[in-house]
Amino acid sequence: MKKILLASLFLVSFTTAMAEATENGLLARAIAGTHRSEQHKFRDQYRHPLQTLRFFEVDADMTVVEIWPGGKGWYTEILAPYLKPQGVLYAAHFSANSGIAYFTKSLAQFKEKMSAQPERYGNVILTQLHAPDALAIAPVGSADRVLTFRNVHNWMKKAQADAVFTAMYQALKPGGILGVVEHRAPANSHPDTHALSGYVTEAYVIALAEKAGFRFLASSAINANPKDSAKHPKGVWTLPPTLKLKEQDKEKYLAIGESDRMTLKFIKP
Repeated sequence: MKKILLASLFLVSFTTAMAEATENGLLARAIAGTHRSEQHKFRDQYRHPLQTLRFFEVDADMTVVEIWPGGKGWYTEILAPYLKPQGVLYAAHFSANSGIAYFTKSLAQFKEKMSAQPERYGNVILTQLHAPDALAIAPVGSADRVLTFRNVHNWMKKAQADAVFTAMYQALKPGGILGVVEHRAPANSHPDTHALSGYVTEAYVIALAEKAGFRFLASSAINANPKDSAKHPKGVWTLPPTLKLKEQDKEKYLAIGESDRMTLKFIKP
């Protein structure tokens, strides 16, 4: 009996390892794709897409919602080809009726990029996220994963964070996972509910998620940058890629690199 149990455990472990290797291979292929520019690939060293998406347990047959992918769709370039054969990708973008010039331009750029390569991005379903009016980012209870990259501070600035976290909660299936990457303020920072510097404490993000009904699962240091003090003249935008001070102390900020970031995982019970 003991031998049978050990054999069963070995088989389960082996099968799990093989499945993990397959997912890693498929994801690595999407990340290495020739459709991604060298400029975008350069940022992999700061954003660690393979490790980040595996930490969020994103598999190729899932329904995934990417929140506010921006004009360039940096993560969409990876998620769309990865999910296209078996999964579904919702891109919850800015509202066309937002009346905000930056949002309108970004949405137009994203649409142009998607339509230019239908063979690669034909699976992307475009939805809108603009609190408090447009919150249907995906059918209720349909998503396996909801992912947001460096967006929480924007919602805090406009007092929209509670509404957005609720929308993400509603889109997920029970047992679905919310993955959050955000610029990280030091834990002892003075609370800034509007996140004007672009940095947010982990405790505050966790509180926002738990208020919406999520349960905190784990954090990762994948996207940590100990060189970043989070104290800069123009906030997080002082650092690359924005470099808001332009040539002033440019080499100093390039040496720091992109911001220190929390990587948090939550589950919808």
